[in-house]
Amino acid sequence: MPSKPQNPTSFNVVVIGQDGRLMYEALLFAASLRAMDPGFKGKLFIAEPQPGEKWADDPRMKQADLLDAFKRLDAEILPFESRHFGQIYPYGNKIEALLALPEGEPFVFFDSDTLITGPLSSVPFDFSRPCASLKVEGTWPQIELYGPGYTEIWKSLYDLFELDFESSLDLDQPDEYWKRYLYFNAGFFFYECPRKFGQRFLDYALEIRDNPPEAASLQVFDPWLDQVALPLVIHSFGGARRTLPEDTLDGAISCHYRTFPLLFAREDDRVVEVLREVTHPNWIKKVLKEYEPIKRLVYQPKGEKIRAMFDRENLPRREQMIRNQIKKAGLWMR
Repeated sequence: MPSKPQNPTSFNVVVIGQDGRLMYEALLFAASLRAMDPGFKGKLFIAEPQPGEKWADDPRMKQADLLDAFKRLDAEILPFESRHFGQIYPYGNKIEALLALPEGEPFVFFDSDTLITGPLSSVPFDFSRPCASLKVEGTWPQIELYGPGYTEIWKSLYDLFELDFESSLDLDQPDEYWKRYLYFNAGFFFYECPRKFGQRFLDYALEIRDNPPEAASLQVFDPWLDQVALPLVIHSFGGARRTLPEDTLDGAISCHYRTFPLLFAREDDRVVEVLREVTHPNWIKKVLKEYEPIKRLVYQPKGEKIRAMFDRENLPRREQMIRNQIKKAGLWMR
């Protein structure tokens, strides 16, 4: 594991935190960043949606112990307004939160259900060339019999925003195979200015949602809207599939675990080791134990029961098979 930061650029980190599951995941993220990268020199923001007409209930985090823990971890609560998405499409938080970040300061966004497992400062980001997580399956578009294919659907979106489609293709992949087309998981992404990135992300997402081109008009955009717009935004800013060395993010430096049962089932020993380490201090434990999946899987032995069910060198090919096996054992929780 690298011991010295190699990235000369100071940058900010942001995750979403709001009442419920995300606030516990955000606390765990913050604790892992501070433990694994004590020399991190940027700011850590916990972006929090504010109450308004887009939310039926107040989404803010109110627990005193939780807020004290964030202060102790030097994590700044960053309020932002939900003007376009909110409760009907909470994935839109990651778009609207960017507009509240400091303008002109490089940023890295992470989904809250991520652990930092190594020194983030050592990652050699090129903030002028964005990319995003390739830990993704071919979830969109869903191709219908006799309907438009991948090429026609994706090209219609590039044309909508006057982007060059051909240069986005991976020509090593076969035609009409989903990996030929630029597609990311939005579990992390980065750029040199959050306001520029966020405004374009918002503009593209709203246009796709409200006025999709004919070839894409029958496609379902919930919950995929952010992942449909993201590759177009990255391509428009001169990014690419991979502008980071392999085995950094989604590798030795971070783990997008998504749910705690999946973490115990399939992630390597290093991830579990970090999880155990950062959840151990009593001032963190007393907050995290309020969240049932963490209480049962991390602080009680149910996580180890899940871990014993799987051979991580020979996991089921499809994630759904892992989920089904955990559910059959009565250990699925989120």
